[in-house]
Order: sequence, then C-alpha cells, then structure tokens
Amino acid sequence: MHRISWSFGCCWLLLCVGCADSPPNNDPDRAAPSGPAGQARKLVIAMVPKATTHEFWKSVRAGAVRGSKAANVELLWKGPLSESDREGQINVVQDFITRRVDGICLAPLDSRALVSVVREAKGEKIPTLVFDSGLDDTSEIVSTVATDNFHGGEIAAREMGRLLEGKGSVLVLRYTPGSESTNQREDGFLHALRGEFPEITILSQDEYAGATAESALDKSQQLLVKYGDKVQGIFTPCEHVTLGMLRALQERELAGKIKFLGFDSSPRLVDALREGTVDGLVLQDPVHMAELAVITMAAHLRGEKVEPRIATGENLVTRENMDSPEMRRLLKPETYED
Repeated sequence: MHRISWSFGCCWLLLCVGCADSPPNNDPDRAAPSGPAGQARKLVIAMVPKATTHEFWKSVRAGAVRGSKAANVELLWKGPLSESDREGQINVVQDFITRRVDGICLAPLDSRALVSVVREAKGEKIPTLVFDSGLDDTSEIVSTVATDNFHGGEIAAREMGRLLEGKGSVLVLRYTPGSESTNQREDGFLHALRGEFPEITILSQDEYAGATAESALDKSQQLLVKYGDKVQGIFTPCEHVTLGMLRALQERELAGKIKFLGFDSSPRLVDALREGTVDGLVLQDPVHMAELAVITMAAHLRGEKVEPRIATGENLVTRENMDSPEMRRLLKPETYED
C-alpha cells in the first residue's frame, strides 16, 4: 500500500476514525444495519494500545487508521496514558465490551493480567486479536500480529558481540515484569550472547527500568554508579528505557564510550545514532503491524480464515545504513497526532 501524505491523511482521518468517546455505529445487539436499506452496517473495531503518549504508539495509531480505511471499518482508539496502568487497560477493554464493538485489537500490557478480560470478551462473542505483545494463554484469541521479539534480541546480541569483538562485559536493563514483548527481546539477547559469545560477561540482567523515561533514568544512574568503570556494552529493550539510559550515559560523560544498543526509535534516538552515542537500534514496523492487525481482524469478522500468528519483521539500523530508504522509513515512521 502507498504511504499517505500528512495533508491527505488529515482529511480522511476526520472521516474514517471514530472518536473513542463516540458510541459505535450499531445497536446493542449489533444486528441491525446502520446504512441505507439492504446494506450491511460498517464493522466497528476497537484498538487498545499499551499507552498513547510514546512515539511508537502514535505510529501504531497511524497504521491502525490506514488499516481501517483499507478494510472499510470504523476504528475506535483508546488506551491508558501510561504503560504501567494495567487496571486502566483492563477498564478500556471492558468498556468496549459493554459498547458491543465487533472486534478488539489489543496490545496487552501484561501477558497474564489481560487474559481474563479477553476471555470475558469472547464470552460476549467479541473476538480479540493481540498485536505487539502476546498473552500467556492464546486459546481465546483470533491471531497474534507482532514482531519476532526474541529474534530481535538475538540480532542485538550478535551486533554487540561484533562491536566488542567477542570479549568484554555488558549489562541489560530490562523494562518491566509481565511485558511479553520486551521479555522476549531481553531473553533473546541473553540467549544469543551466552550461546555465541562465551567470553562476554553479563554484569547485570535482573534490574527493571519501569514504565517511564524518568524511572529508566533513575535505574540507569544506579547501574552506572555500580558498573560504570567495568561495563563495555549496554542493551535496552524499548524506546523510553533507551532514552533513560542515554541520558544517564551523557550525564556521566560515558555516551559514545560504551557500546550501546537499543530497541525502537524516536527523533532523539535518531540524532543519537547519527552522533554515535547510540551504536544501533533494532527496529519494528509499527505502522505495518497495526495496519495488518486491523485488516486481519476485519477478515476474521467477515468469515475469512486468518493465520494464528503473523510476523511483521525486525531490522538492525546503524550509523552506516541509517540513510538507506528502508531504514529511513523505519526510523521516522508515519505518526498520528490529535
């Protein structure tokens, strides 16, 4: 599909995207048509991200809007402000169940905590597709549309091994317990590093940054106080943790002196990559992921068979390849702004 320009996007976003505070275009039992006589009503699909403020989720929303246009469905978008608000995300899903949407696309904040509400939706005959991050129990979902996060972690580990020439000491600052996507990235990194680079020592692997750049900065500062004179490499599994660690490295005048790999992108991280204070980023394709999620859910609702898991790709960007057309697209994905 062709990428849309911002000016063109603004015009049709107002027409195609339902506000999360507007009722779905259907009656409570979802049976009566809403269009002209003899025409089926438009399907209503709710999209529930992990949060709404990070650059990544703004790109996810842009992809969801593209998918809603391609599939000719009404899109509702709502999520918690913070990636630490599990209860808030559960409440959002329950609200969409009450409003009798046709289907829900969910990026679960917690691989266990969201299982029960997905089961609740299925009990009300509302199917759920998960994207970005998975659930421990996949028996109640239509499909998973996501990056192969374990492989993304392995890609980072192999780049770290190359940068350190197979020797040195590294630390991993994790995101938060219960997040399936980042757990997979962290585990993939550690698995490949241990298996392929036995002379690289892992100094720390059990510390968690939390859900904000501020908490990530605090934990990064603590780790650098403890290991700053010993560490040669650092891996962080998502955008705000990478930003927090970058700030801590800059404060201690270590940025550019320690090999540093992260996951996901933002304007500040693109600048850091070009400056050499970040050595590489593993990139997802959030726009394509969300677009596929909406299209796949629409296909399921129309009775088509869909695959139980759909991978959306992962790539390593470095200073050397960041200006290639594909890497530029992934580094600066389309975003949706209110």
